[in-house]
Amino acid sequence: MSAKYWKAALAMASVLAATVPTAETATATAATATTATTATAAAATTTAAATATTATTATATAVAASGRTVPDRAGPRPPGPTTPPPPGGGGGEAWSWTQLTGRGTRIRYVSTDTSHSCPTVRYTYGGVRAGHQLQTVSTPSGTKYPTTVCEVGVPLTASDAVLDASTVQAATVHPGNLRLPLPEWTATTRPTRIAVVGDTGCSVPGSGPVQDCADHQNGWPFARIATSIVGRTRPDLVIHVGDFLYREDPGRENDKPANPGCTTSADAAGWACVVADFFRPAETLLAAAPIALTRGNHEDCNTAHMGGAGGAFYRYLADQLRSDGKCVDYPDPVVIDAGALGLVALDSAFADPKDSGSTAGQSIYTRQFETVNQAARHNPGRDYFLFTHKPLWAVRSTATTPPTWWTHVLAGAVAGTNLGRLADNVRLVLSGHIHLYQMIDFDTRRPPQLTVGSSGGTLEHGPDDSKVVGTPIGVPPQPVHQSVTQEQAGTGGLGVFGFADLRYGGGTWSVAFRNRNGDVRGRTCTLSGSLTQKSFSC
Repeated sequence: MSAKYWKAALAMASVLAATVPTAETATATAATATTATTATAAAATTTAAATATTATTATATAVAASGRTVPDRAGPRPPGPTTPPPPGGGGGEAWSWTQLTGRGTRIRYVSTDTSHSCPTVRYTYGGVRAGHQLQTVSTPSGTKYPTTVCEVGVPLTASDAVLDASTVQAATVHPGNLRLPLPEWTATTRPTRIAVVGDTGCSVPGSGPVQDCADHQNGWPFARIATSIVGRTRPDLVIHVGDFLYREDPGRENDKPANPGCTTSADAAGWACVVADFFRPAETLLAAAPIALTRGNHEDCNTAHMGGAGGAFYRYLADQLRSDGKCVDYPDPVVIDAGALGLVALDSAFADPKDSGSTAGQSIYTRQFETVNQAARHNPGRDYFLFTHKPLWAVRSTATTPPTWWTHVLAGAVAGTNLGRLADNVRLVLSGHIHLYQMIDFDTRRPPQLTVGSSGGTLEHGPDDSKVVGTPIGVPPQPVHQSVTQEQAGTGGLGVFGFADLRYGGGTWSVAFRNRNGDVRGRTCTLSGSLTQKSFSC
């Protein structure tokens, strides 16, 4: 990211005052501040010439004069973020972010304000700075979805994207400084710092133990992890491998005061709960870098294929958003261009729903992996990362003989492709689902599997890595060459909250696990350059 962007992002991460907006934002705000007094304007001018902290105060004053309020901090206040107004109340609340899709980069905006209008975003492209109107994707639908959803495509190499304050009708906006991150790579370069998170929601099931959603340090640290990612690794891309929405019964959560509109069983999977589980804790992260994502099994479809967590995912987060509330079981894989790096998102939300080893639906996934291979073989000089919620090859437990590995239906589907495996230039598979961090390689043409499922949800106990090594897994079975699982207290211990930090340099990728505070835990490993003996060197 540019110095300008990271100045703003790091300010959010360290809970300092929001950065000064661009000149055009200030101009637009001042233009709408018709009730501002001459004294206020003079004070704002004096403050703008002073330090950055006092400049922020002037900005907040000018914006307030325009009738729109911005949180006094540009990110969450540890242990939690600023409390928003109730959904749909007053001037409403808006969230905006940048998402990589199969159709390129999209700026998205969701608001509960009653104007039902979409704002304009200004960015520079080809030396020309201009405003671009976001288009309406959906309008409010009942009490659970009191939102207007908007988006617009942004060309690669565009820069300095800022929402035009004069076109924003919401009373509260995230990010507070109206700036939106854009890709900084070109068609011939690639992102060089990628943060990978997964299984981030707070577990509030209909029955059984409930996660401590109010404890953002030890109970549910997703907000802390998001802040650590920005402050410690400065990613230019974030990949989320699924499972955003865990609040099946919000009536049982212990953080109701922070989540107006997400407090009863009837509120489950509504917009307010999407904010509570994802947007609010991820605020600093979404303000710092574009995100690419895939669905998890917690966003699967209900029996009616209408509404529910799956419907919410398709309304707000899917590659192609829907306005009709419908949910699709098996969407096509999404091929995403990230410059010289190819990404393929494969939806595995319905792969072996009970984690029983079932291979039902294998032919469907075989067709999908054919799409993955076709994309990779069409661009043989480009590296590809496949990301899908359920892992193709991960060992959950060594308490059984043989060890329990996942996911049979996906591994079998890969073996069923015409090639019988993933294409050689598919270098890495990124997944979640198992609430651990685990790296497995085979030292063969099969790509290494990186499982990142410990970024917020309740943790699981890991396997004994010494028993994983040498164990044949997958279809056809291949012995595990290396297994590295992050556990709190030795072999078989509980997992560790954190994220994966991928760095590109010197023609190859390095991978490190970082804990909730952003500290590297364990060894940093390098992905081999070989396409026939793919492994990590740690």
